Amino acid sequence: MELASYYGWQNIDGEKLKEIQTKLSNFESMTWREILVDSKKQNHTVPINKLSKLARDRLTEMNLDDLDELTSLRLSATERIWGILNQGVMELLWWDPKHEVYLTQKKNT
Repeated sequence: MELASYYGWQNIDGEKLKEIQTKLSNFESMTWREILVDSKKQNHTVPINKLSKLARDRLTEMNLDDLDELTSLRLSATERIWGILNQGVMELLWWDPKHEVYLTQKKNT
C-alpha cells in the first residue's frame, strides 16, 4: 500500500477505513473468476498505458513501470482500489476515491 502520494491512503479517516475493510472482506469470499469475470463491469484489469498520466508517472517513480496492468476493484460509483494481482493475491496499491487513476468517458457524452 502506498501511504503517502496523490493516490495514497493517508487521508482516510477511521470510519472510511472500516468501510473499505468491510468491502474488501466481502471480496475475500469470492473467487477471482467471480470478481473479474462475472463482475467485469465493476472490477477489472486495466493496461498501464490506459491509466492517467499521473498514475503512470507514479508507477515510474516507484519502479513499477514494467507492469502490464493494474487491477481495479469498485467500492462505489466513484471509489476504486487499485492493486497488483500477483499469483492470486492482490497487493493493494492506491485508494482512488474520485475514479481518477483510469479516466473513462461517460456514455452518451
